[in-house]
Amino acid sequence: MRFTLNGRGVSFEGSGARRLLDVLREDLGATGTKEGCGEGECGACSVLIDGEVVDSCLVAVGQVEGRGITTVEGLADGGRLTALQQAFIEHGAAQCGICTPGMLLAAHVLLQEATRLDADAVREGLAGNLCRCTGYTKIIDAVLSCTK
Repeated sequence: MRFTLNGRGVSFEGSGARRLLDVLREDLGATGTKEGCGEGECGACSVLIDGEVVDSCLVAVGQVEGRGITTVEGLADGGRLTALQQAFIEHGAAQCGICTPGMLLAAHVLLQEATRLDADAVREGLAGNLCRCTGYTKIIDAVLSCTK
């Protein structure tokens, strides 16, 4: 199987039935993608498949043949943090780190697609991602700071 991971072509030889999450972490070294619930409920394992936020624990790697995958590692440009990643640091939006990769990817798409954002729109845009540490206020503040 061949697909694009964070802008570079990769291949994987193995069972197409394996979870994309496991292949990313164990075979391709994209350990920023986290496993939370393993049931597609928490968003910790979120990746972008052709620009769409998807729970990688629910996707068989065989389903991504020829597609483009972006993990949290793919957001930074040559090791430089994006404004969104920097905002998460400055606002204390990343605490334990389990939800952070999924939150960043969902917020990245939200910022690309939205014309105007307020706190309610950010809450709705991040609704598929659960956080047990921050109470969401710091995350929402971080995202909103990128709209100014």
